[in-house]
Amino acid sequence: MLEGLRGLRGFDEEAFLAAHERPAVTSVRLHALKHSGAFSDADVVPWCGEGRYLAERPVFTLDPFYHAGAYYVQEASSMFLDHVLKNVLPDNKNLRVLDLCAAPGGKSTLIASLLDKSSLLISNDVIRSRASILEENMTRWGYMNTWVTSNDPRDFGKLEGYFDVMVVDAPCSGSGLFRKDAAALNEWSEGNVHLCGQRQQRIIADVWPALKENGILVYATCSYSQEEDEAILDWLGTEFYTKGLRVDVPAEWGIVETESPAKKMNGYRFFPDKVKGEGFFIGAVQKLEGTDEINYPKIKKENDKRIKEQAGFLLKNPDVRYVQNADKNYAAILPEHVADLELLQKLVYFRKLGLELGMPSTKEWLPAHDVALSVDAAEGLNYISVNKEQALRFLKKEEILLDNIEKGWYIIRYQGLGQGWVKSLGNRFNNYLPKNQRIRMEIE
Repeated sequence: MLEGLRGLRGFDEEAFLAAHERPAVTSVRLHALKHSGAFSDADVVPWCGEGRYLAERPVFTLDPFYHAGAYYVQEASSMFLDHVLKNVLPDNKNLRVLDLCAAPGGKSTLIASLLDKSSLLISNDVIRSRASILEENMTRWGYMNTWVTSNDPRDFGKLEGYFDVMVVDAPCSGSGLFRKDAAALNEWSEGNVHLCGQRQQRIIADVWPALKENGILVYATCSYSQEEDEAILDWLGTEFYTKGLRVDVPAEWGIVETESPAKKMNGYRFFPDKVKGEGFFIGAVQKLEGTDEINYPKIKKENDKRIKEQAGFLLKNPDVRYVQNADKNYAAILPEHVADLELLQKLVYFRKLGLELGMPSTKEWLPAHDVALSVDAAEGLNYISVNKEQALRFLKKEEILLDNIEKGWYIIRYQGLGQGWVKSLGNRFNNYLPKNQRIRMEIE
């Protein structure tokens, strides 16, 4: 691998090898709307205002703030997407954005924080098991205008001219992760680099028709290999009518700006001896062909007033569209995204649609877990404030002892942030945390 890096701009072999003898950096990105005070004294990641470097790696599993979505554990170099999007997008309103290879959710949660609520983010992963993790993390982040799908890139290719922005953090050989993941080193080979390059081209080619004219593709890998980085930008410039987009990067950040050899497309390399982060590559191109005209289908039906009357109390603004999922639960989506749903549901499989609200029973509304973590939840919902030990017991689905709580539904809150629902039966509580999200680690 080192032979392929020699001669690259910014590559210092001695410093590069020395950096790999040091431990990996731990970093998190804070939720802008879920103020917890966590890591308030930590150093800021230069290219992402919400990013924080941690002096040591805590046990995130045993932190209720983590489960509440107060922050996302994300590698610092990959947070550079924040700086790229802020530089290449004219604004954050009325955009349709696709994060194609989104699991586990680092870039999707970052994008969600940047977008105005009028925009819509589709977070996708073709592998169902990874899409499940993605769904959990997007639920923790708590935005109604983020939907989760699990589809092959070619399915999105049928949505000609639909997306304003597509982010492709492509599956790669993983050489940028050698310091933090020993398995990546053991699995690396020149043959795998070649296969990854071919797969990256195929993924982009399949999804390319869905990017509208003048739309922006952001391409990223955690690989150092030119075949997966600058060569892909050159391929894009050869196969399609595009132009590379450059962003301003202060020299003190230590990020190395490169150009693809043939088409002079701008890319940005992260070497662990120059930045406080892992190996990473990113570049942005603009599509200069195609269409931006979408034929939206007619909206078929109006709101179910009965559902609004039963579930509207859960929301800050109940004037949303209430839609029923395949599992008979109801979800809320913003009215401006109804036409998008009519268009997309014919082509993609939804794992998560808007904000899941739950379902009616014969006597009451059964609220969904998602509401407890949502930034769109009504502020007047009943809640119980708990300490850290009680919060962790709730998250393990163990019994928590609370006195004098009237019967009814309550959100368990730790320092103001929701963890999930319980139902008080007067003499005991039923814990409604989803079983697949419970903590399995022992609490010391």
